[in-house]
Amino acid sequence: MMYMYIDAMYTKFMTGQQGVPVTGLVWRLSMRWRSAIDRAITPLGLTNAQYSVLAPLLGLERSGRRPSQRQLAGVTGLEPLYVSKLARGLEQAGLIERTGHPDDSRAVQLTLTDRGRDLTTRATERVCELQDELTAPLGGLDSPATQNLISSLHTLLGSGPSPTRTGAGQ
Repeated sequence: MMYMYIDAMYTKFMTGQQGVPVTGLVWRLSMRWRSAIDRAITPLGLTNAQYSVLAPLLGLERSGRRPSQRQLAGVTGLEPLYVSKLARGLEQAGLIERTGHPDDSRAVQLTLTDRGRDLTTRATERVCELQDELTAPLGGLDSPATQNLISSLHTLLGSGPSPTRTGAGQ
């Protein structure tokens, strides 16, 4: 059934002047950019999923916050259970520490270790450089076209801009 729906959508769009539907374009772009990020951070021993947790955690720490796993899930847009699973693996790798939350005995607070902070900083530098390359066709990261794209993406995601800019490619 789903295949017939997707086929009908593509047939509708491909036979008209519109080309690939917006969902297909967003998917293609996200896969292309995700692959580029993977190539940039894999030599550091990180996966895209790990980076999607570490980079926002670094940004939050730089702003003086020590989030719980649930708070970090809210910032990243990932499911809390998935953040918990990633956090356990990152803890085993010596990149983060998971401790009890001082205000909520049920919550787990996350902090980067020195090694995790160093590795995440290097990964973030690579991703920031990559963002400049990826947005070059629009005039670069600070161009009006790129800023309009960012604003549109926030609108589509139903959220405002992130409180910290860490270079996370999410």
